Amino acid sequence: MKTIDHWIGGKPVEGGSGNWGPVFDPATGEQAKRVALASVEEVDQAVAAAAAAAADWGTLSLARRTGVLFKYRELLDAHRDELAELITAEHGKVHSDALGEVARGLEIVELACGIPQLLKGELSTQVSTRVDVSSIRQPVGVVAGITPFNFPAMVPMWMFPLAIACGNTFVLKPSEKVPSTAYRLAELASEAGLPEGVLNVVNGDRVAVERLLEHPDVDAISFVGSTPIARHIFTTGTANGKRVQALGGAKNHMLVLPDADLDLAADSAVNAAYGSAGERCMAVSVVVAVGATGDELVARIAERARAVRIGPGDDPASEMGPLITREHRDKVAGYVSGAAAQGAEVVVDGTGLVVEGHERGHFLGVSLLDRVPVGSDAYQDEIFGPVLCVVRAETYEEALRLVNSSRWGNGTAIFTRDGGAARRFQLEVQAGMVGVNVPIPVPVGYHSFGGWKESLFGDHHIYGSDGVHFYTRGKVVTTRWPDPSDGGINLGFPSNH
Repeated sequence: MKTIDHWIGGKPVEGGSGNWGPVFDPATGEQAKRVALASVEEVDQAVAAAAAAAADWGTLSLARRTGVLFKYRELLDAHRDELAELITAEHGKVHSDALGEVARGLEIVELACGIPQLLKGELSTQVSTRVDVSSIRQPVGVVAGITPFNFPAMVPMWMFPLAIACGNTFVLKPSEKVPSTAYRLAELASEAGLPEGVLNVVNGDRVAVERLLEHPDVDAISFVGSTPIARHIFTTGTANGKRVQALGGAKNHMLVLPDADLDLAADSAVNAAYGSAGERCMAVSVVVAVGATGDELVARIAERARAVRIGPGDDPASEMGPLITREHRDKVAGYVSGAAAQGAEVVVDGTGLVVEGHERGHFLGVSLLDRVPVGSDAYQDEIFGPVLCVVRAETYEEALRLVNSSRWGNGTAIFTRDGGAARRFQLEVQAGMVGVNVPIPVPVGYHSFGGWKESLFGDHHIYGSDGVHFYTRGKVVTTRWPDPSDGGINLGFPSNH
């Protein structure tokens, strides 16, 4: 059985702790590989490699840093299909979806290639007589990234390319459920010329996470995952004196106003709810049908949902693949089987799906729940699976209150032809990312990704200008080159004259 080990100091390092975790093929339900689960000592080894590389890498010229990143971008582009195949093998998403994930990660590598422009400082001359003030940004040091199972390539690439472009070194702890992609990303970075120790990958479970949170040589931590873990990462990391950005969960609402194009809205709802089997923090979880649109909208969504082709991710005919684990598949199915008892109408029930030839796979059909009570489990919880809830609202104001009363505020969308309503919504809604006739409003790389409320812990969103600010510290330098006549004792507070 193939073993996925660590990547430390620019080379493979075998796991020596004796602890191993299973890596499954979600389409078959069978264990395909095993992954080393790091001990505290192995985490320390990775952090030590990053710390040793930090001084040289942080002072390397921007030209040399970006030279490596340009080569890395070309290698990633050449290996798109290979990376997508690794994602499909361990996560289960269809190949086209995996390719899209790699493409969105590449956006951030391309952004990092332009780091000289992003790191430019400011200069004010003659703020006082012969006194100039400049502002510069410098790397924070060693950064750790803790990433989720649902985007094995994209989320790590949202972090480490920008972090290392800013002059930091990096320790990546990917999800132990999907370790191969991160390992391959590190191999390709080394092939591009990244010096030893600048990017390290340490596989593991909670032991590795807790050690990174408390390690004195880790200066900053970036995290993407569920809200309870994000809260723990933020509180523990900051208590240990670290800079932390922790992106949490979501319950994304999509409002459909009476004037909306219902075919476009139905297509968008199906694509956004069931893509990647709903295992996206930006998936649409709730459609809010406003006014008299509900019955017709639900009918159109149901028609499309029943036609979704479900099968193994490496089958070109498949539109949706399996869920990550058997346990998660069963948990998601429980929301559907219990929905009617809590007052919802089950319009499409996917819990009985069996994929021929893959009976042991983690497959679940798409489900559609209508008239979902806001107090029910299906509405209150982040399901993270192919279950779409529909709630009804009489007015725009009622629909807006539903969105704003959610404890999450990651993304949201509105479908309408009314520009005034759309403008009002984007200003009034309490969420970090807003789509107008766009169901999954993930920003392009040169903007920043992040939510509000319990979808984000910390002050900085990820990538874009917020990413640059998170991975650097500001410094202000005040300079005077005095004339020979300057001097003398003056204990008064300095003034700008």
